[in-house]
Amino acid sequence: MDLVQLDIKGISYSQTQSGAYALLLSEVGGGRQLPIVIGAFEAQSIAIALEKEIRAPRPLTHDLFRNFSETFDIVVSKVIIHKLVDGIFYASLICNQGSQEETIDARTSDAIALALRFNAPIFTYKNILDKAGIQLKSGGSSSEPKDAEPSKAETEIKSGFNLKSLSLNDLKSLLEDAVQNEEYEKAAKIRDEISKRS
Repeated sequence: MDLVQLDIKGISYSQTQSGAYALLLSEVGGGRQLPIVIGAFEAQSIAIALEKEIRAPRPLTHDLFRNFSETFDIVVSKVIIHKLVDGIFYASLICNQGSQEETIDARTSDAIALALRFNAPIFTYKNILDKAGIQLKSGGSSSEPKDAEPSKAETEIKSGFNLKSLSLNDLKSLLEDAVQNEEYEKAAKIRDEISKRS
């Protein structure tokens, strides 16, 4: 299967899930984005690793893992997001110690936090990006005018995010709106509901 490299585009606070964040990964050389919902601790760890100037006074868990690994000459060479099941992404750390290579199962958020600390590239398979990626349109404005009254789909989203009652066309329309408004966590939930129906 073809691997696609991803870069971290950013992290935003979840509008619908208390204490959660949306991590946005961007396809290298392409226009697709992969939003992943992560916890607050992992979001903090990733944000600290992205900000090279910030150093915690004592090592965070991911820093401790890096220090431990480097002490025993173990290097994380890459991270692969290899599976998506019911909206949950699964990842592997590809680690090297000399000529020996090992694959270690990891939560995606932890794997990305470690990839940053080891300057390791992040990959996913093309079929995962095809299934879960969202395409950002250039230009930034929707071609359809907004109605004065919100649609049934918009009302459902605002009143509790009940996606099951919406049609596939409504979901696709909402997905476009969420991406254009940079509401990536909402887009991830809509994308997952569309995937369940495919």
